Amino acid sequence: MTPSDQRYLPSAQEPLFILAMDQRASFEKLFGIGGNPTESELAKMRDAKLMIYEGLSQADPSNLVVGRAGVLVDEQLGSEVAKRAKADGLVLAMPIEKSGTKLFELEYGEHYPEHLASYDPDFFKVLVRYNPADEAGERKVQIERLAEVSAWAASTGWRWLFELLVPPTRDQLAQNEDQLQFDREARPELTAQAIAALSDGGVQPTIWKLEGYETTEGAEEVLRAVAAQTDAQAECIVLGRNAPIAQVEHWLGVAAPLPGFAGFAVGRTIWEAALQDLLAGRISRDDATGTVASRYRTLVDAYCAARHPGSGNGDSTEPFTWQNPRLTPDREARIRRSLAGADMRGSRVPAWMAASLLAEVDALRAEKGDRTADG
Repeated sequence: MTPSDQRYLPSAQEPLFILAMDQRASFEKLFGIGGNPTESELAKMRDAKLMIYEGLSQADPSNLVVGRAGVLVDEQLGSEVAKRAKADGLVLAMPIEKSGTKLFELEYGEHYPEHLASYDPDFFKVLVRYNPADEAGERKVQIERLAEVSAWAASTGWRWLFELLVPPTRDQLAQNEDQLQFDREARPELTAQAIAALSDGGVQPTIWKLEGYETTEGAEEVLRAVAAQTDAQAECIVLGRNAPIAQVEHWLGVAAPLPGFAGFAVGRTIWEAALQDLLAGRISRDDATGTVASRYRTLVDAYCAARHPGSGNGDSTEPFTWQNPRLTPDREARIRRSLAGADMRGSRVPAWMAASLLAEVDALRAEKGDRTADG
């Protein structure tokens, strides 16, 4: 049993832009579900994931200027989404881990290969919380379980994503002023150590799905750890961690120019606020899907702009340059799309947008001055 499509692999030249909605335990909390969900509650959650997918469809994912659009979705709540994504030609990834557990466990035990076969995704995914300072026995158990999955994937030809979260220990947080300082100063080295330990233990994923990095130096430290894997070459993509969209744009701006990064997989940052507003009756379904579409394209544009300024929009006719930053129609369209559904509180404007807007203001003032002088 092997996946049917082995053709596309993300790369720096052809990145993968995944809209992630494989949350299960945390998804239930959005609906106020504390125990086993009823059939009615399951139906509502499944419809909510369809709404998120409708937002992705509205973003015109087949018309990206570079790379491929993808979906990461679970079987329990996203079966219909998975089927639609396959039919629409999107890259499909599906998780095999049990949701909400501290240590890695398989959702369907030894039967996970049959579940994958029934959907035939392009990738399967595991999520693992691993810190080199965790208790030694826990680290050993995780590596042994993951090595078995890795060996199975290698023997059957399956490709897979490894979502690595490195949550700080209490002592590590105490040594830093806050989470931001930990992310900036400590997490890159800890992530590199985790990747080395997992790799030495026989864990060889196709793609590392990693937390964003505050600095280029931190991202490069992690890339060196990935490159040191001798048995397999792997790419890296950036996850969103439910951070504000401006924060995720910063992480993408750090990662996109670096060889070794090949896209992103972002979920709640894109759709959670829209879903909450929809559930509370504050917005319509059309508004919610529009917000999902806008925020997805905003991140695609941010990634592409960080790699090649001015390349984020498929209908771009004139690249951004400091010599000619005027507000051309394609740039205006990108700005309007980025602002649609944006939270204006604390929003940061990318430099190219500010430059284009200011250049337009200067040009209008100059034109007004010319008319005044002629009159």
